[in-house]
Amino acid sequence: MEKGAFRRVITESAHEFAAALADGGVLLGLDPGTKTVGVATCDAGWRFATAGKTLPRGKFGALKTALGELCGQRQVTGMVLGLPRNMDGSEGPRAQAARALARNLDQAFGLPVLLWDERLSTMGAERAMIEQDMSRARRAERIDSHAAAIILQAALDAMTQGGLDQGPIPCR
Repeated sequence: MEKGAFRRVITESAHEFAAALADGGVLLGLDPGTKTVGVATCDAGWRFATAGKTLPRGKFGALKTALGELCGQRQVTGMVLGLPRNMDGSEGPRAQAARALARNLDQAFGLPVLLWDERLSTMGAERAMIEQDMSRARRAERIDSHAAAIILQAALDAMTQGGLDQGPIPCR
């Protein structure tokens, strides 16, 4: 594979994901819920994840359009998608739905997709927002995008610091 190119891949390995990406580039973090999808982005050097929008989750076509606009604006090179595992590591219907979303994203955008264990990400986001003295209403609006940022940051840390193994995200 030529340097700077990426290949299509859906993986749970940060090492394989990083190898499939072009050198650097903006990554998109997604926290798929039943009603909304939280979105986060990072800088091109893969250092900092930042919470972004919360998109409604309905038909894939509307989500595809919104994500397509964001991918075009930010020149996204890959996506990190939260994989909602149970606390014992098993997978239920929500994890199956996330895997289906990963396949749809792969077909729609042809970008590498990393499925990242998102256990405790929402709890971590909630605690961080409470520490910031954010109101309950404001937390409800932003929880999914903040959880997406936590998921993306955990993946970035694994890719850049050599800790390529996944596990539950520390709740802090």
